[in-house]
Amino acid sequence: MLVEFIPSIDAIDRDSWQSIWASDYPFIQYEFLQSLEQSQCVSKDSGWIPHHFLLWSEDREDDKGELLAAMPLYIKNHSYGEYVFDWAWADAYHRYGVEYYPKLLNAIPFTPATGPRYALAEGLDEALFCQIMLQQLQQECQRLEASSFHSLFPSSHQLNCLTTDHQLLQRDAVQFHWINEDYKNFDDFLASFKSRKRKSLKSERRKVDQQGVKIQCVEGADISADQWQQFYHCYHLTYLKRSGRQGYLNHDFFKRLATNCANSIMMAQAHYDGQMVAAALYFKDSETLYGRYWGCLDDFDALHFEACYYQGIEYAIENRLKRFDPGAQGEHKIQRGFKPSYVHSAHWIASEEFRPAIEDFLKQESEHIELYKEDAESYLPFKSED
Repeated sequence: MLVEFIPSIDAIDRDSWQSIWASDYPFIQYEFLQSLEQSQCVSKDSGWIPHHFLLWSEDREDDKGELLAAMPLYIKNHSYGEYVFDWAWADAYHRYGVEYYPKLLNAIPFTPATGPRYALAEGLDEALFCQIMLQQLQQECQRLEASSFHSLFPSSHQLNCLTTDHQLLQRDAVQFHWINEDYKNFDDFLASFKSRKRKSLKSERRKVDQQGVKIQCVEGADISADQWQQFYHCYHLTYLKRSGRQGYLNHDFFKRLATNCANSIMMAQAHYDGQMVAAALYFKDSETLYGRYWGCLDDFDALHFEACYYQGIEYAIENRLKRFDPGAQGEHKIQRGFKPSYVHSAHWIASEEFRPAIEDFLKQESEHIELYKEDAESYLPFKSED
């Protein structure tokens, strides 16, 4: 077998990459990763250095090698854009005069959405090849003098493979996801609410209409160039207002999405007085809707909830999707019917000195996360089973 670390997704042809991913998860598709790199949102300058892992059946000089395994991988010199916060670990290293960066990161840049984080060719022994991959990644950490390897938001199955007998530590967190209980329509979903909570949500939706704002959901292939331009304008201004700096993603990235990823995109557009004043951009696969980016030009009461949550729920019901992941954080989602759900990450720490301390930290944190999830569930708006 031949191990290869490539500096760009362009270093492997599209067909080879796509052939090994038995998933329509949108963020692992060749075109999505390529759009991030070609737009320079992911680059040495942004602190996301592509270092994708490939495992071939034999030397590729004669082009007869078969791709056995693949993993999106990045060398990181900071922890921005990850949504699994290890700043305290980096600070601890720094206080003891040890370098935490660089680190190796298996993740989708700027995307805290659970999904596959590696792919294996059909018919391979997953436990064996997971062990081979992790051995190679640990050796690469040593070569790069990297402190650690991290896999963020892997699927439950892959998390188990990564953390079983492979020295990777599991970290737990909570997001808020909507689950489709075979609802016929939005009113059917609301019927599961307690009366007071149902009235509150209906009132919130009416506010948008009373302000004269109209919402329409547009599939990716039907989004015009002008609408993409206006969406980016909304996204960029919203990011500036919120953080005082430009967002992680630039205009070129969204232009590439429009061309290369249209089939996995939906945009909820809000129009007022003939102008698109806000929009929420969603991705989708055969089972899940993912709420990703939002922007608004003016302040409209409850418009964010309508465009980013309620339109997504309606779309998921109409298209018979099983779940809706609206993104990280946001306890305000609970009263709107989004259930606390575990998400995970896996971590290999090279240092024998720091590993026990981080392992102890994660055990304590996990207990707090469990209590937090239980408490969050008590605020759900649904009728009690009895």
